Amino acid sequence: MPETPRPTVHRPALIVLAVVLAVAALALGWWQMERFSSASGTAQNLGYAMQWPLFGAFALFAYFRFVRLEQEAGAPDAVDGESPDRATGSPGTVGEAGTTTATDAETAGNDGPARSGRRGTTAVREPREIPAGFLPERPRAARDTDPVLAEYNSYLARLNAGDQAGSEARDPERSAG
Repeated sequence: MPETPRPTVHRPALIVLAVVLAVAALALGWWQMERFSSASGTAQNLGYAMQWPLFGAFALFAYFRFVRLEQEAGAPDAVDGESPDRATGSPGTVGEAGTTTATDAETAGNDGPARSGRRGTTAVREPREIPAGFLPERPRAARDTDPVLAEYNSYLARLNAGDQAGSEARDPERSAG
């Protein structure tokens, strides 16, 4: 069954914010261009005059990207492009997309409530494993084979062992707590 696209929900406050930011950035760019044109203008003013419109364009880009991501995330009960009937299995089963219904999560003995999406969906994503080789290797400490350092460390270990034995023998109440 073909999926129907979710209608776009435009939030007036976000639209106003994006437009105000874009207009303010253009006004600041115009102001910097006027400063550059004046007798005391510098190349820095010209740089700012070119930079402010980019900030305004970014505000508009961020708004449209937000709307698109919200549309993709809010598809009707679909997970990872799956259709709604395949994304969640019947009660007591795990769907093909690695999801389970909220009742399954509650009956499985989870301590907390099942997570649900923004729109009241019942699909819960299972954690995915990070592929091997994706993360960089952790740096390993270099093993120092200095004999003087090894002798000093063993001396400190003997002192610590003697100190621990001596403190327990002298004050038994102190070591009890």
